Order: sequence, then structure tokens, then C-alpha cells
Amino acid sequence: MPQPQPYNPRLVGWLSLAQLISWGSVFYLFALLMAPLERDLGLSRAQVSLAFSLALLAEGLMAYPVGRWIDRGHERAVMTLGSVGVGVCLALHSAVGSLLQLYLLWTVLGAATAAVLYSPAFALVTRRFPHDFRRAIITLTFLGGLASTVFIPLIAWLMGQMGWRPTLLLLALLHFLICAPLHYVVLRGAPQASGQVFASAAIAAQHQPGVHQLIRSLPFLGVGVFITLMMAVTVAIPAHMVNLLRENGLAEVWVIALPAAIGVIQVLGRLLLYFFENRMDLHLVNRLVPLLIPASVLVLLLAPGFGAWQVAAVGLFVLIYGLGNGMLTIVRGTAIAHYVSQQHVATLNGALGVPLALGRAAAPWLLGVMWSPRAGYSHGLWLLLALSVLGVVALIGAQRTRLTVR
Repeated sequence: MPQPQPYNPRLVGWLSLAQLISWGSVFYLFALLMAPLERDLGLSRAQVSLAFSLALLAEGLMAYPVGRWIDRGHERAVMTLGSVGVGVCLALHSAVGSLLQLYLLWTVLGAATAAVLYSPAFALVTRRFPHDFRRAIITLTFLGGLASTVFIPLIAWLMGQMGWRPTLLLLALLHFLICAPLHYVVLRGAPQASGQVFASAAIAAQHQPGVHQLIRSLPFLGVGVFITLMMAVTVAIPAHMVNLLRENGLAEVWVIALPAAIGVIQVLGRLLLYFFENRMDLHLVNRLVPLLIPASVLVLLLAPGFGAWQVAAVGLFVLIYGLGNGMLTIVRGTAIAHYVSQQHVATLNGALGVPLALGRAAAPWLLGVMWSPRAGYSHGLWLLLALSVLGVVALIGAQRTRLTVR
């Protein structure tokens, strides 16, 4: 195990800024790009949705090698090159002119984001600060959680002023001028993997389970199902959020304002989690938080039946979803360390790459395919409700059989 470093708030703070930019300029960008891409390239909702799914598929497939590189101390190179890759893809996206080009760009963009979003950041702070990793992850998500609040109105305003193509060039510059230099400078001095870990598999096996044994354990399987299903749900909703709100009859100002408000609500949720987890059983909190996701989807499904109060019901959905997703990020990011192994967090997260890739890629695309002019998103939302409930059940199962390897 790498030697622990003293908690470094400066490193975590700068890393949080890079997370804010990375999430805002890629993940929340797509919902605003859907309509222009449909209009300018003559594409259908399902065709455009598939581009985002390809990005998620590529991100998931890259998760295992990225996790292995980080576990071996290469976090600086991984995140710096990842930021450069995101910048290049956004710049090229400004000139996209065909469906094939769109799919290729979002596939490469997804592979690049595997090196810059929460998973690698959570893994590196867990390696550096093994006694304060949950504190570091909560701090990271405070600023990262504001990505929608900052970037949804910013991108909408820029697209209104200059169009979507020049806007993508400006977003690319943020990665070239801020994110890549930040990762290169602040991630110096990464702890190297302990030689004892790789010196002898036989010796290691005498003291603790190996990675392959952990991957076959019930706690890992339960956490894996939980993370995969909840990630599928929470990537499908933001990709269609703008159209979901329009479908529920909201004025355009609310269509932009409510998704933007999710960022602030997520941060509020993380503040509540930070407050309550010191006053309640940690594992009880980890069970309760994910329940907010199916609760929010149920409210959205029932919203049309509220009549004149439909807009208020949609606002309630945004509130519950924002609080739940904000806290869920921390529960999801620490579940493997709490219930499986703290030492192999990056590698075990990477081992979920393929199922995560398939689940996250399929969900936004299925939501687009299941949409119809008559039923809207209702059929897809019922599917998301069922998946989120199954995810909660899987986490409870992992907690009951947990095995934590330091």
C-alpha cells in the first residue's frame, strides 16, 4: 500500500476546479446540443442519443486500464493527457458535419473523459489520503456538483450569442488553458505503488485477498450491480433533462433554470450528508441516500396527474433528484472502499468498466428510443424506476456481506 500523505486541501481544491470544468463542458453540454444537432444535421432523437451512449461506452471500456495506471502511480500523466484529449475532441466537434463524424468524436471524447472525471479523481485521493479519502471526495464533489449551475446557463447563453460551433471551441480552450496545466502541476509527487504488492503474489495472498478473489466476492458483485444500475439511471436523466422538462409544459426559462439549479441542490445534498453522517450510522445513511433516486423518478411519472400543479411537481422532482444525486455520488464513490477493499479501489472500479459501459451507454439511448410523440418519456421512466429500485436492493446485499481490505 502506498504510504499515506497528509491531507492537502490545496490539491483537492484545484482538482475540484478541473472537475467543475470537465463535467460542465462535456456531461451537461450534451442536453443542450441535442436540439441543434437534430436541426442542423437532420438527425432523429434516437440517432443523437446514440452519440452520448457511445461516449459512455468508451468511457466504461477505458475504466480498467485507467484504474490500473492510477494504482501504479501514473495519475499525473493520465489526467493531463485526458484533459488534452477532451480539448481536442471539443475543438474537432465544432466542425462536425455528418452522423459518422459525430459518433467517432463522441466515442473518442468518452475515452478521454475516463481519465478526467470523478472515477480517476476519487481513486487518486483514496491512494494519497487513505485516512481522509471520504473527506476529500466530499470536497471534490462540492465544486464539481456546481457544474450544471455554471455551465448550463453559460453554454445556453454562448450558443444563443454565437451558435453551437464557436461555443465548442471556447469550451475546448478551457481544457487546454486550465484543466491540463492544473493536472500537470498539482498532481506531482504521486505515491508509487508499493513494491511489496507486486513482488510476490504468493506472499500477498497470505495476508489479503488478491484482486481476482475480490472481484468474485459477494460484496463486490453487490456493489457492482448497485453502481452499474444507479449510474445508468443518473446518466440517462441529465442527457434528456431539457426535453423532459419541455414535455411537462415548462416555459423555456424554467427549462434552463431548473437543470442549472440541480448543481446547487446537489451541493446542498452533500452538505446535508456531511452533517448527518457524523450523527447517524454511516451504513444506514448509505442505504437511505439511493432511495431518493427512485422517489424522484416516481414523482416525475406522476407529475402529469397533478393538473395545475404539474409544474410544482416537476420542481419537486428536480429537488429530490438533485439532493439524491448529489449524495449518491459520494456513496457510490466510497462503496468499494467501505465494503470491498480500500487498497485496490482504482483497479476494482476499473473492473466494473464493461458492465458500467454497457449500462451507461444503453440507458440514454433506450430513453431516446422508447420516447414517442404520444407517450413521451413515460415508458422509459418506468424502466429507470425499476432499475433504481434493484440498485438499492443490491447495495443492501453488499452491506450485509461486506469485506473491507485495508
